[in-house]
Amino acid sequence: MIFNSYTFIVFFVIVLVLHNLPFSWKTKKVNLLAASYIFYAAWNPPFILLLWLSTIVDYFVGKALYTQNNIHKRRGLLVISLIGNLGMLCFFKYGGFLMENFVSVVNALGWSYHPPKSNIILPAGISFYTFTTLCYTIDMYKRESKPIPTLLDFGLFVTFFPHLVAGPIVRPPQLAAQFEQPRTATHKQLLDGLFLLSLGLFMKVVLADGMLAASADAVFNTPQALTALDAWMGVLAFTGQIFFDFAGYSMCAVGAALSLGFTLPQNFQTPYAATGFSDFWRRWHITLSAWLRDYLYIPLGGNRKGKFRTYVNLMITMLLGGLWHGANWTFVAWGGLHGLYLWVEKFFEDRKNSRLAAAAPASNPQLPKAYRGILYALLTFFLVNITWVFFRATTFAGAGKILTAMAGLAQGAVPLLSSLAILKVAVVIAGMLIVHWVLRNTKVIDAAYKLPWWITGTVWSAMLILLILSQESSSTFIYFQF
Repeated sequence: MIFNSYTFIVFFVIVLVLHNLPFSWKTKKVNLLAASYIFYAAWNPPFILLLWLSTIVDYFVGKALYTQNNIHKRRGLLVISLIGNLGMLCFFKYGGFLMENFVSVVNALGWSYHPPKSNIILPAGISFYTFTTLCYTIDMYKRESKPIPTLLDFGLFVTFFPHLVAGPIVRPPQLAAQFEQPRTATHKQLLDGLFLLSLGLFMKVVLADGMLAASADAVFNTPQALTALDAWMGVLAFTGQIFFDFAGYSMCAVGAALSLGFTLPQNFQTPYAATGFSDFWRRWHITLSAWLRDYLYIPLGGNRKGKFRTYVNLMITMLLGGLWHGANWTFVAWGGLHGLYLWVEKFFEDRKNSRLAAAAPASNPQLPKAYRGILYALLTFFLVNITWVFFRATTFAGAGKILTAMAGLAQGAVPLLSSLAILKVAVVIAGMLIVHWVLRNTKVIDAAYKLPWWITGTVWSAMLILLILSQESSSTFIYFQF
């Protein structure tokens, strides 16, 4: 089931009604758990078994990890959880990828090996719920939070339908604690939640699918040589599409949860207004960035073991973060580029700090701070666009073709996109950048409350009308494949 469907609207209305009826709190939680399984089973029912297996194993392993004092047994239990979760993830998501690369290597060595073609179906959201359960057992091992008291609460923590398929990636204290006491939405929470749900759907259906997807697909799928204008418009279209699609999903998730009285962590904060790449990763897919920082970068040593190890740890984290997104070397290249950008940024930052520590800097005429920030944000945005080429292209040859065209070096290029398509991309991307900069340090819901009620009401009504007119778009969210 996807948020941008009439089926979900009916489903969500039923869930809202049941959640607000005078049932006991345990009954309401059972209703939410059942609804979450229905939400997931609507995609592919057999994969519910994987959710059950992951839930049951990690619940009991986590409980034992917290109470067990024998260090060897505790490590053994953690290994069981890691093997179970990462084993499932590797088999379903990376099994074909690993086999393809193994075959390429042995064939390159002169051995002829041609295994039967595999037909592994990737369960929706497996990367997200695997990371959710992993952080629970790791936290139990480190005793950084208390065990979730009941299997019902733990099951709901893992499978709560707003975040189940594409995040945000939640930690136990962020969500599980909210299931301990009866909870329904206040009038303000219900309105805020429905507004965020509407805005998220508008971002996905109208902007990502209706305004940008066709141009991105045309440019990245065409076999013909591209003009520089077409290449840049296609890449910018995907840059906007991936944001509106994924941030739209996250906003739907936060809005749906808030309408039921629950709070999910924010996952995006105007990332295209970032001034630098550390800032970008504090704003883009915030819960994944925090997960990689806390469960990978810091355990590797973070920045505590000298400059060289810091650079190595940064690159390992970004390469694995790229691989998490998809079983393809282009995703690894995407992560590697971000790692390289972070390297360069850290190098100049360290030099600046060393110079400031050694002596006061000489006074040089500089642009005003606000202008420097805008220029740095535009440079960051430009370089982020380069990385999205590898994220969207399925092969390095395809990425090379786009980059060559962006540089104006394609031979025999002819125009591809219509004037209307180019205009739509230009207007949407310009508007997106302006809104990102204006709301750089402001949450959307806070900005809505600062406006007169009639302006907010008019904008909300316009979004709903455009949604109704555009509802023929029912494509799944891009991050469902991850």
